[in-house]
Amino acid sequence: MSDRGYRRPRPLSPLREHLRDTFWFAPTAGFVSVFVLWLVASEVDDAIVAFLRREEAYDELETLVSLAQDTKTIVTQISSAMLTFIGVVFSISLVAVQMASGQLTPRVVRIFVRSRISKATLTVFLATFLFSLLVLASYESETDPRRVISVPLLQSLLTLALVGVSLLLFVVYVSSTLRLMQVGPVVDRIARDSFRVLRRMPRGPEGSEGLGALTGQVMYEGRAGVLRDVNTARLVRVARRQGIVLRLIPRIGDFVVPGTPMFAVHGGAVPPRHRLRSAVSVSVERTLHQDLAFGLRQLTDIALRALSTSVNDPTTAVQCLDRIVQFLSVVVRLPLGTVHHRDRAGKVRLVQEGPGWEDLVDLAFEEIRWCVAGSPQVSRRLLAGLDDLLLLAPEERKQPLVRHRALLVQVVERTVPVAADREFALLPDRQGIG
Repeated sequence: MSDRGYRRPRPLSPLREHLRDTFWFAPTAGFVSVFVLWLVASEVDDAIVAFLRREEAYDELETLVSLAQDTKTIVTQISSAMLTFIGVVFSISLVAVQMASGQLTPRVVRIFVRSRISKATLTVFLATFLFSLLVLASYESETDPRRVISVPLLQSLLTLALVGVSLLLFVVYVSSTLRLMQVGPVVDRIARDSFRVLRRMPRGPEGSEGLGALTGQVMYEGRAGVLRDVNTARLVRVARRQGIVLRLIPRIGDFVVPGTPMFAVHGGAVPPRHRLRSAVSVSVERTLHQDLAFGLRQLTDIALRALSTSVNDPTTAVQCLDRIVQFLSVVVRLPLGTVHHRDRAGKVRLVQEGPGWEDLVDLAFEEIRWCVAGSPQVSRRLLAGLDDLLLLAPEERKQPLVRHRALLVQVVERTVPVAADREFALLPDRQGIG
């Protein structure tokens, strides 16, 4: 079997992805960094005082003591105000996130959690607060330049610099949070994340040599949850050393429970379980790290909520359809479905099932099509999107699109009694109704 066209999977870093889904790692790293910065600045301040005392430059030292005492008042105010400022800012932000999740979908909360600007802002705010406390502890009550040991002048200047960075990040953070409450930026972010996943996804040839006889299965042991990612590079190494082919039975995004099959083993003995256990990550919810269909799931959820009778916002649904059609237009000619991961010798070692073209089309249009009754704006945009995809799709991938188009026409004909209204609702329009 030729290896042409196969793109080897990049070395995955589940730890990095898991840390991006947490909100504690960045502040913790910030605490450590600011403590090291304070130690360095304290040593520099002590070295400056020691040098001036050796040179008997007591006038200059007295000036430094005076400046430090003046900045002490500012540092004290910063220390007392920063923690209150942090609480107010993030309370407002949590309200904004709650409103966005209620209006769009709860899945948008992950955008806030993974946002680099959110973590950077919280980290700098807390680092400024901690640094100001450390600086206050460095001040001495002694003001006699002949007896003073340490003058935290550099530390005070660094505190002011951190305050400046905090104010700058505050402006950027507020702007970013406000964008989270807008439909356009949210669906654009979901689409960009989906394309990023698509670029990382390994792709291989449509066919593959036989896997060999089924020689065993590996059952899942662990807590029940969603299969969020697998370390394909590690699994390929395990299979190569064992001389076998592993087949991942559940797809990324499937809910797995203990005792169900996780791997099928072909062509040899079952590898030790401890080698496979750490290569599979199960969590409480799906993530876009390796889940190609999760972006479409989020866009569909937003569109469905917009089409519900309680919201009734077809324009939001049209915005979601714009991105859905954009995504499908990119993957329409790409190899989908089963991926065969190979070792360095080009031999298949891991087989992983993924969503096929028909799966993605059904996910994109099935549920939305059920909700288009009474919304000509959405039916017109959906028809235009299907027609555009039919122009782009190769012949073997047109059938699901044709089926959804025919079913959409049937829905409109069945639910719209007036002929003129039916004709209007079935007129393709990329803007819905302008």
